[in-house]
Amino acid sequence: MKPTPVYQQIADDLRRQIFDGTFPPGSQVPTEAELLEKYGKLHGVRSRQTIRQGLGVLVHEGLIEARRPKGYFVIQRKRLVYRPQAELRQKPPEVDIFTNLVQEEDGRTPSQEVEVSIVEPTPAIRERLGLEPGELVAARRRVRKLDDVPYNLNDSYVRLSLVQGTDFMHPGDVARGTNAVLGELGHELVYGFHEFYLRMPMPDEVQRLQLGAGVPVAEHLSTTFDSQRKPVQVTMNLIPGDRHVIVFETHREAGENSPRIPWGSP
Repeated sequence: MKPTPVYQQIADDLRRQIFDGTFPPGSQVPTEAELLEKYGKLHGVRSRQTIRQGLGVLVHEGLIEARRPKGYFVIQRKRLVYRPQAELRQKPPEVDIFTNLVQEEDGRTPSQEVEVSIVEPTPAIRERLGLEPGELVAARRRVRKLDDVPYNLNDSYVRLSLVQGTDFMHPGDVARGTNAVLGELGHELVYGFHEFYLRMPMPDEVQRLQLGAGVPVAEHLSTTFDSQRKPVQVTMNLIPGDRHVIVFETHREAGENSPRIPWGSP
């Protein structure tokens, strides 16, 4: 086994100190000069370039940022508690779901940018909604923000024939929530099947979320069903790893009554 490069050892050491609270969010990590002195004694480091390589690893991971000329600081973000099943809960009709979820336990000011369009579904969406060839979907693409900072993406897809001419197509916030609109159309969402994919973001996702270098995302793909066990909506939630903690709740009520998933084993 090849020995770990010195710059990587420096990054690993600093990362451990960030995670254990030695360098809390918002604090400054030691300067290049201080790190050179420390790791010069530990590893014989003589070049600032090695120190900068180690710091660069943490910048790329989204843990620290450079603030010239002061130095490097641990990025400070308050994580949002993300509950995958929360949007199926009944909410007061006059309050948007995202607003309600955030204000319940966060205290920051939520907002959304909403874009509505008619699109050709991807194979994944077509399969999950059970669409016929050539069927189009209505898409509601949202950038969700806290205190005007992008926190996650929430893009929902429903067969166009179901929602054309309804409030689902309104290009802005729907006060009672689009899930309520679907319920009014006879398709109340009662069950959700959740898939998670951990990956790096695509370039357009980096732009929409204003992500720093090296920040991974969790893609939460949720397919929701009505009481007749028919798939109604597919929602893609994109959750930056540096801004969320995922809390997943489970229960035993669905059991054998859960709808059969046609694209693989649940």
